[in-house]
Amino acid sequence: MYKFSYIIVLLFLVSCQRNKSATQATQSYVAGATQIVADETFEPILEDQLFVFSSSYPDARIKMIYQPEAGVVNSLLNNPETRIAVLSRKLNNREQKVFDNRKIRVRVNRIAIDAVTLIVNQASADTAVTVNDIVNVLQGKPSPIKKLVFDNANSSTVRYLKELSNVTDVPASGVYALKNNKEVIKYIYNNKGAIGVVGFNWIEQPDKDMEEAVSKIRVLGVKNLAGKPGDDKFYKPNQTNLALSLYPLKREVFIINCQGGPGLGTGFAAFVASDRGQRIILKSGLLPDSIPSREIIIRK
Repeated sequence: MYKFSYIIVLLFLVSCQRNKSATQATQSYVAGATQIVADETFEPILEDQLFVFSSSYPDARIKMIYQPEAGVVNSLLNNPETRIAVLSRKLNNREQKVFDNRKIRVRVNRIAIDAVTLIVNQASADTAVTVNDIVNVLQGKPSPIKKLVFDNANSSTVRYLKELSNVTDVPASGVYALKNNKEVIKYIYNNKGAIGVVGFNWIEQPDKDMEEAVSKIRVLGVKNLAGKPGDDKFYKPNQTNLALSLYPLKREVFIINCQGGPGLGTGFAAFVASDRGQRIILKSGLLPDSIPSREIIIRK
């Protein structure tokens, strides 16, 4: 009986190993199946990239999962199926050490520059804020900002503005968190007295169901702290102001590749960083890491 059970287990393990080997054999830069976990803030531009990549390489099956930043990092560290992530920061020393201990080389590619964007209802009297106003409200000090609404308590935008304000926790009043960027846009659409914090891509490329709401909101100009670029006047987020570092609330976007070798995830990362992928980012309104070249023909 024990011998029979042993044979069953052995056959099962051999079968699993064959399936694993077959899966590895079918993996390539443009074919196979993989999972990518990404910051929810960048969903619109990544959906564009995924559509073009999948259309060009029909044998590629990429499952894109969108989460707040904390969830993305947790998946990258603890879920063996997650080897590619899109974040607005690099891995910190503690996170990097996890992959060092696993003997996995981490490749990091910057793909774009994003703008943390402040929005208000079109009927609001607000047209601009200063970085000092934002810092004061997050430090619990008096500020003309009475209600600041974030996408999620674990989001990259919350982490970014907490670091900017040098605080570890947000105050109990005046600052609120919803679930995602869509909810922030809907909230601002229906409320006059609040300032929402979203990723620039959600304003530049709204979903069909969000177009009406986005058309009824206003993007605020932001003035930087004294002595820093963009301290002379109020700047709105756009590609020029991001390129010149005049818009104060800018941040980088990275693809974190922990695949440890060739594969579909690496192929997708290379595509986004390529001239074709960077053109998609340029068209989206974000600032690409490398400006795609243009060929100009001068005729006599």
